[in-house]
Amino acid sequence: MNALPSSSSGPPGASCSAPPEAIRYKTAQARKRALTTSFRLCTSEGVVATPLVIMTLPVNVVLAALFTKTLALPNHTIGIITALPFVCNCLQVGLSPLLSRWFSAKSTTVVAASLQLLSWVFFAGLLNFLPAGDPATAGLMIGIWFFISSFCGAITGVSWSAWIQEWVPARLRGKYFGRRNRICQMSNLVFLLLSGWVLAAWDYARPAFQLIIAFAVLLRALSILWQYRMPTEATDRPAFRTAGLTDQLLTLRRARSYLWFIVFGASWAFAANCFGPFYHVFMFKELTLSTLQVSLLSVCGATGAALSMPAWGQLLDRFGNKSVMTVSLVLWQLSNVFWCFVTPANHDWLYLLWFFGGLTNAGFFLGQFTLLLKLIPVAARNLAIGLNLAVTSTFAAVAPIIGGLILDWAQAHWTGQNLAIYHVCFITQPALALAAAWLLLKVEEPAAAPLTHVVGAMRNVRTLAALSGVSFLSQYVFYRAPRRLRNRS
Repeated sequence: MNALPSSSSGPPGASCSAPPEAIRYKTAQARKRALTTSFRLCTSEGVVATPLVIMTLPVNVVLAALFTKTLALPNHTIGIITALPFVCNCLQVGLSPLLSRWFSAKSTTVVAASLQLLSWVFFAGLLNFLPAGDPATAGLMIGIWFFISSFCGAITGVSWSAWIQEWVPARLRGKYFGRRNRICQMSNLVFLLLSGWVLAAWDYARPAFQLIIAFAVLLRALSILWQYRMPTEATDRPAFRTAGLTDQLLTLRRARSYLWFIVFGASWAFAANCFGPFYHVFMFKELTLSTLQVSLLSVCGATGAALSMPAWGQLLDRFGNKSVMTVSLVLWQLSNVFWCFVTPANHDWLYLLWFFGGLTNAGFFLGQFTLLLKLIPVAARNLAIGLNLAVTSTFAAVAPIIGGLILDWAQAHWTGQNLAIYHVCFITQPALALAAAWLLLKVEEPAAAPLTHVVGAMRNVRTLAALSGVSFLSQYVFYRAPRRLRNRS
């Protein structure tokens, strides 16, 4: 708490004339202004950080084009590279809790993000030395670089999540991140279009990749600058900073809902990453789509997510994360079954499929983040975030390696049947994901509405209209929560 100023800190009688109520009012107003500024800068930095963040994902349009169109890497090599970010998420669990005791979450975020930025500057130069006719050597060089970059990204992810929990009020997280993520999805949309056009126009030449990286790096530098300038203030000042590792482990052991969330996350991570990274490979190799076409498909998904994100955020705030996530996951995975019927003759279906996928999966991903923030014990915050990443990332790291080996083995034994092999593999992902949804229902979330309430809301025509982007109808659905729900929260 801030102490009252003494009489020697200003003009005579100034401290005596100001009543405590006025001082508290001024302090509250200053905190409100700081929070408003932080919200604005957080949204702005997210928009300009999106291009590089997108490229740091295990498989994205830019790297997938580099791996398949330029370097022709085999599936098992792509699987190993895809696994590296998850390996780093597992390794950081031993370092993140220590960093949280030595440095603030904001400082760790800024420094780790800056180091990852420098790694991409190095990669832009490394592209000149990657051998086109030697996939094994090129894969090794990319793997070493990607491991370093991913480790910095893993530290950034944990510290950023901890930083967000410090200063964003819990009651505003769903609504705020729904709006923020919608704007970031629009940034994603523009970047995908530009990068796809540049790569297609330059016929996947290496200078085209370097130009895209340089553009993303400059924007990310601006993002880090805005993060540094955010006047965030911790609202909890938790005691976990002085808690020992043993006490933190005991705290996590008693958090049963948090542990069930980890079990679900591990199952989902394996299901999503076993063959998930090879959807782009399938489109490039088997459907012979160009990078611009794949970028347009990604834009369809981003558009669907951007349009539906505010509605999902409101649903999460109103009905709770667990139930909304389950509905979102089921709808999304049922649509993924249609991948088993996609051929070069009917690949136009993919535009509708990607749009519907973005429309439905936005609620799952947004809820996954906000549910984690709700379940992690404050007394072991960084360890809880790190442990969740470590366990789920172990399964996520093993999955693409297994998937790549299965694809290479099947293609070697059934020559000329690549399309059928991919179709069989693609049915596995939604089947495993739907099975993981049952584990999500075992998580006990405070102040969450029953699953049947969310299903009923989703049946509402006005809600579906809002999810489709007709925002003027959504105001009739997403009104202030009834008093009984507000009292429960």
